[in-house]
Amino acid sequence: MMLAPERWPGGTIAAMTILFALAYGASLVVLAKPDGRIVFGDALQHYIQLRSVVFDRDVRFTNDYLGMYGRTAEEAYADPETRWIVQPDETGHVRNLMPVGPAIVWLPAFLLVAAGVWIANLFGAGYPLDGFGRVFQASAGFSGILAAGCGAWFAFRAAESIAGRRAAIWATLAVWLASSAVYYSAISPTYSHATSMFAVSAFWFAWVLTRARQDLPRYALVGALAGVCALMRWQDAILVAVPLWDASRAYRDGGLPRWIARCATAAAAAALAFLPQSIVWQRLYRHPLTIPQGSTFMHWTSPALWQVLVSDNHGLFSWTPILLLAVAGLVVLARRTPDVALATGLFLAVSWYVNAAVADWWAGEAFGARRFVGCFPVFVFGLAAVFDRWRDRPRLIAGVSTAFVAATFLLLLQYQTFMHGLRTIAPYPKGAYGLWLARFLVPVDLVRHWFAR
Repeated sequence: MMLAPERWPGGTIAAMTILFALAYGASLVVLAKPDGRIVFGDALQHYIQLRSVVFDRDVRFTNDYLGMYGRTAEEAYADPETRWIVQPDETGHVRNLMPVGPAIVWLPAFLLVAAGVWIANLFGAGYPLDGFGRVFQASAGFSGILAAGCGAWFAFRAAESIAGRRAAIWATLAVWLASSAVYYSAISPTYSHATSMFAVSAFWFAWVLTRARQDLPRYALVGALAGVCALMRWQDAILVAVPLWDASRAYRDGGLPRWIARCATAAAAAALAFLPQSIVWQRLYRHPLTIPQGSTFMHWTSPALWQVLVSDNHGLFSWTPILLLAVAGLVVLARRTPDVALATGLFLAVSWYVNAAVADWWAGEAFGARRFVGCFPVFVFGLAAVFDRWRDRPRLIAGVSTAFVAATFLLLLQYQTFMHGLRTIAPYPKGAYGLWLARFLVPVDLVRHWFAR
């Protein structure tokens, strides 16, 4: 981290984005999977939507899944884990449980790659122009990294307007590099969290900088951005409540007619932005609004409120403790800008409840509480408020930020070492030793392992 990033905040964020892109690109070469695939897990279903729409112009995903898994229909049917690929439901489609937003964000780079491959093939390159190749898959990863970098920039600009440049850039870098956001910005950027970080940061940037306005274009803008956020991760549809809350606060300015107009404008803009998802759901499930995972996916009456915060099973504060300081900072923020603190605090509280109510509140395999990456700008605002209180102590700001970032990077090294199979060297981050102490020993054990080879 630069000693004085406030001198070049944009350059610092750009440099981090480029560094992430270089590291990601190198990992695709050095740590390439045996089958050549790049996109895995939830990200596969995002990518399938992109590939199918561009190359097949439909949302029938069977051939796309078979191509990505490298299997024939017979092989997929013989395996219980992939049989669903060749067994469409009554609508004639196979399932896709992920939102369409990430695919939309990846589309420009994907089309550029397709054009580049087409031109290269004119000169005899012979690269398959089918959307399955590594270069196509890599475009999604690099798009995710760029989206995360843009999200960091929007969060910084919004925080700068309420807490000053130094506090804002240090808070942005600290939250980015010492939370789950770093993993989904550099290591797994094909998951939806990078694009969610971008969309939600853009929403709060627009909302913070225009919150003094009460005209209809402003409500259309923030409503549409809330709809875009919901395209990336459906849970972020709760952001639509923010402009509706704005309209209620400004009720005296124009009375009932203007209140109705503002609410209707924001809601209509959000619905219009969300239309691509509704169209896909209508085709796949015959409903424009649904929960593809089924009714048992959300446990609304029994949320794991405590566990999702402090459990060693990917708890928000237990894995990324800097966010505890960031949340505390919202109290400080309330004294400076109560409207921002109230809006962001309510969004964070509802996000906490929603994330805790998911059946797998720990979010499967993840680096930390990955579903809270959509709260990235809120954490930046809170931490920026704390750092602004320390504005006359720049070394304290730098020291606290560096300490949290270093601790997170050690945990990230431990996690990646475990995930790449060196499990006698790095235990999984679980339990007091595995989550808090092992990270400081893993680098030493890695060096010993290297020289013992």
